[in-house]
Parts: sequence; structure tokens; C-alpha cells
Amino acid sequence: MHQNETHADDLDRAAAMLGSARRVAVMTGAGISAESGLATFRGAGGLWEGHAVEDVATPEAFRRDPALVWRFYNARRASLATVDPNPGHRALVALEERMGEDGFTLITQNVDGLHHAAGSRTVLELHGSLRRVRCSGCEITEERGAEPLPELPRCSACDAILRPDVVWFHEALPEDVWQKAEAAARSCQCFVVVGTSAIVYPAAGLIYVAREHGAKVIEINITATEASGAVDVSLRGPSGTILPELIKRMGT
Repeated sequence: MHQNETHADDLDRAAAMLGSARRVAVMTGAGISAESGLATFRGAGGLWEGHAVEDVATPEAFRRDPALVWRFYNARRASLATVDPNPGHRALVALEERMGEDGFTLITQNVDGLHHAAGSRTVLELHGSLRRVRCSGCEITEERGAEPLPELPRCSACDAILRPDVVWFHEALPEDVWQKAEAAARSCQCFVVVGTSAIVYPAAGLIYVAREHGAKVIEINITATEASGAVDVSLRGPSGTILPELIKRMGT
């Protein structure tokens, strides 16, 4: 009983922080998508068909064996067709509508496109999107959704091999997206971290950028993370339960 009371008290404190903020930034990680049924490779021991995920998600792997890399990404793309946004994704849409376009930024480390599918508008995809392809030759990008692609898809413009438009290990984040994410972290009064282990940098650094610029930080996660010691309120549990409850407690 006492635990539930504490939890309710934490929810009320977090709701008050959100309610008093003029600008809110939210950063999401694999945990929110896991609640829709998408595998998180960190949680699965980092293996796919016996390969370390790092071995199929690097520029070196793509140069060495593009067919293997595409087999991995085509399997991930196929899984997109089987999942839907969950109540956590939809609660963030409601928060965006409440805060207005200028008062809300959603930063995600996820590449599954579920925030867009839920109806979020201002989404900064730090690590790219599985639903897009990019030419390894002429750099043209195309939206391809979750449609099946050939084993080695080629660019219709220059015939070079296409690659997933995602950020691989050893690659830099897209500069324009990163700058917008940093600006949102600097200018918000409340920064909400949802379902991220807070160990992947530079994304995890945004938590500390927000803190240094005076934002209150709320963490929503099933377990404690690297960032838990640096937040104002930690809410433990599934984001699909906590986020809707948080929005409800903000009142009208």
C-alpha cells in the first residue's frame, strides 16, 4: 500500500512539472517499442542468427557482406507490419496536442516509425528510420514503408546498392537532427526520458544538457538506468501505463 501511495505521489509531482512547463522535450528509446512487441536487441543478448548486432549494423559489415546486412534489416522491416503504436505512443500525441507545436519536441532513438504512425508530428529521429532507404552511391533517400525489398535492393537512379537510412555503429548522427534535439534539450523546462537505457551516446547526453539548462527531468522506465541518479522523478513501470496516467493527472 505504501509503495502505491509513493508512486501516486511521484506521478502527481511529475504531472505538476509537466503542467508548469512552457516547453517540453521527450526522448524515447527501445523500451516504448518493446511494449508494442518489437524486439530490443540489447535485451536479447545482442545476437541475431548467431551474429552480434554490431557485426550486421556497421558500414564495414555492409561493405563486407551487404546481403547479410539486408537480411537482418529486411527481417526487422517485416516485423514493422505486425506491430501497432501502443498507449504510450498515443499519450505522447496527446501531450503534443496539449503543448502545441512550438511547445513540444519528441526525440527518438527508435527507427521503427511508430511515433509517426501514432500521429506525432514533431519527431526528431536521431538514428534514422527503417522505413527509408538511402543510396550508397548518389545518397538519394526514399520512403519505402514496410514493403518487401529485394535481397540486394538497387537505386533506380544510379544502380548502386541501397542501404537502410539508419545510423550504424561508428557513424555520426545526422547533424541537422542532432542540432534540433540539442536546442530542444536546452530550451525546455521539462525533459522526459522514456524507455531508454541511457547508455547510448551522444543521445544519452541530452539528459545532462537539459539538466544544465535548468529543466526538470522525469524518467519513465521498467528498471533503474545509468541516468536514474540525475533525474528529479523516476517512475517505474511500463510507459504504456504511466504516460496515459501522467497526462490524465495534468488535468484540463
